[in-house]
Amino acid sequence: MCRLFGLHAGPQPVRATFWLLDAPDSLAEQSRREPDGAGIGTFDPDGRARIAKRPLAAWEDHAFAREARELKSTTFLAHVRYASTGAHTMVNTHPFEQDGRLFAHNGAFGGLERLDQRLGELGVSDLVQGQTDSERLFALITAETRRSGGDVGGGITRAIKWIARELPVFSLNLIVTTATDLWSLRYPATHELHILERDPGAAPAQASAPLDARSTRIRAHSMDLSRSPHVLFATEPMDHNPGWHPMASGELVHVGPVLTVTATFPFPDAPAHPLTLADLEPSAAASQKS
Repeated sequence: MCRLFGLHAGPQPVRATFWLLDAPDSLAEQSRREPDGAGIGTFDPDGRARIAKRPLAAWEDHAFAREARELKSTTFLAHVRYASTGAHTMVNTHPFEQDGRLFAHNGAFGGLERLDQRLGELGVSDLVQGQTDSERLFALITAETRRSGGDVGGGITRAIKWIARELPVFSLNLIVTTATDLWSLRYPATHELHILERDPGAAPAQASAPLDARSTRIRAHSMDLSRSPHVLFATEPMDHNPGWHPMASGELVHVGPVLTVTATFPFPDAPAHPLTLADLEPSAAASQKS
């Protein structure tokens, strides 16, 4: 199963040593089992998106390792790909960029010809450079965001409602970031997505402790985040912090520039045409298993 990780550090850029490298079962190690590509998205101080990604497994790529250790940003978005749609190429590797925003997706859905028709109707077919369902989903979000006057939350809502109504859906978990904002969606309940609001200043004993969250899958380390609040999203909890909790099915979380967290539930309880693992092609089904 693909892995998502998102971090919002607030208004000031921070440096993070990336979890793709260091843990005994980090994303780099995990990519030996999910070997179809890995990527990290960040933003420059002027707000321009930057992506470091490779269609290789992260553990095979030394340049990727160097980049993972040197990144600084207000928001981070990381993805390890287990392909369900599209070849193992750079253009199919997450994260994707459109209109200055970054996007990554964990899941699968069908009806791509119908979606391509919809993208043509909305005039955004040119945004899709590869073959993945994920990039098509992002293009629909981008089109609906434009139609919503730049309201990203509104664009996500309109796009997901259309897919939930029109297409067969297995999972649509996703993260969208800008330099100032982050949006995360879990829909439907197929795969978990967890959130942690971490405030070192609220716990004096931990006030000088760096961010050093890890699980059997992921590690994130940052001295810069030893004293400032931040919000994390991950496919699974990264440590034993009791603040980790799973997002609810249909929950759309927005984290604003000063880390204001807002949750809404704008989607139906279940897609109109739900898929199970048994409904997927063998390669797609294998990519969706834990």
